[in-house]
Amino acid sequence: MNPVSAETGAARRMPKPRQILFAIGLALAGAACSSAPRSPAPGPRIALPASPQPQENREVSDLPSAVAFALRNYPALRVAQARSEAAAAGIDYAGTAYLPRFDLLWQEIRATRNNISGTLLPQGVVPGVSGPVSNSRSWDSRWGSAAGALFSWEPFDFGLRSANVELARTVERQAEAELRLTRLDVAADAAETFVAAVAADQTLRAARANLERWEVFATSVRALVSQELRPGVDASRAEAELASARIQLIQAGQIVEHARIALGEALGVSEPVAKIDPGPLLQSPARPEPPRGDLAAHPILARQGAAVEASQARQGVLDRAGYPRVQLQLALSDRGSGFGPGGETLDADEGLYPDRANWAAGLTLSFPLMESFILSPRKRGEEALGRAEQARLDQIFATLKMQDARVRSSAEAARRIAENTPVQLKAAQETQQRARARYDAGLGPLTEVAEAQRLLAQGEIDDAIARLNLWRALLAAARVQGNLQPFLDLISGREK
Repeated sequence: MNPVSAETGAARRMPKPRQILFAIGLALAGAACSSAPRSPAPGPRIALPASPQPQENREVSDLPSAVAFALRNYPALRVAQARSEAAAAGIDYAGTAYLPRFDLLWQEIRATRNNISGTLLPQGVVPGVSGPVSNSRSWDSRWGSAAGALFSWEPFDFGLRSANVELARTVERQAEAELRLTRLDVAADAAETFVAAVAADQTLRAARANLERWEVFATSVRALVSQELRPGVDASRAEAELASARIQLIQAGQIVEHARIALGEALGVSEPVAKIDPGPLLQSPARPEPPRGDLAAHPILARQGAAVEASQARQGVLDRAGYPRVQLQLALSDRGSGFGPGGETLDADEGLYPDRANWAAGLTLSFPLMESFILSPRKRGEEALGRAEQARLDQIFATLKMQDARVRSSAEAARRIAENTPVQLKAAQETQQRARARYDAGLGPLTEVAEAQRLLAQGEIDDAIARLNLWRALLAAARVQGNLQPFLDLISGREK
């Protein structure tokens, strides 16, 4: 005998309640089989950025163009921009609370009607049964149907919806301030790494000039030693100094490569920047003093101020959350049933479509009596968070003032150093020339020339870095004030 037909026959011989329980058991068994562990399906592939093109940062040449490129290309700006747009959408979403609700419903049912007397607590599992109480149990089923529409509107809310809209506005202001702060950080980081790359180039240039001087001098020393006009130790010392100069050049080249990589990272590209133009960075700025600005306009203060306002807005929402809710409601409904008024079964097609319509209109007032016990600790917690945000705002403002004083002190020191490095460089050049002349005339040792060479190389580096440090100090002052435009105007020669 076929096992399937035997099982089906056994099911037919069961009473109807048992047939139903048997069918439920088969359904549960099928669900258990379908929930057996399977191999995980491959997830969606992440779209990675396209391979970098060699010309993607070709437009980066001087500092202003590097800053402009970073502001167009850096990924963190797209993140902040997307979050700002999401916060702006939150305002529109909060405003939808003023709109009425209009819900539609349609049900098509096949069911029995074994109704009993008694009470059932509110729940979402056992469906309700309408009609008279049945004297006996019956497993006969008939069609039932229902259709309805419900219009709900809250005419007034004691300021709860407006408080939620204001909260969304504060979140949007906070996201907008975060976007401005991100733009400031991206621009300042690009400018700082550009200046660092220029400083690395100048160090490499000084190291190359030092190596060239040592190559010329070592050649001269070898000639003098071969003619026995100088002791052999001079040749050995010259070779050691020449090797040291080569090592310094290699190290300076590595620093340049790292600086170019860091600049590419600050610009948001995936390859090092090939070439940069220092522009006016190698000259002293026309105005070496940092301008006075309004620290209160800094984006970080705007962001923290928005955080304080957001905390206050959340307190306003909590203050109004415990008020009564008023709902104006209008309902239209229509039902159909395959059972008669006394519970008797009707024709087979009865109940497929609704045929008994009703309407209702009214005003619903709901008051959450226990809500105050829940809201009270939340209010206290939000008040404490508001005080914390205000204290953080005060701390940020005090820190900005101290940073402003620090960068002004650094700018003054950098200015005074930049005034003295030309004197140091000129003296080092004269010292090198005289030491070389003394050695060529046999009046001085090689150690005197070596010391003069090192002094000259250090003087060349210090003279170039001194002016760059002054530009760095002006950039740091602009960053502390929250506005890089005066610094960029100074670089471009557009300052008024």
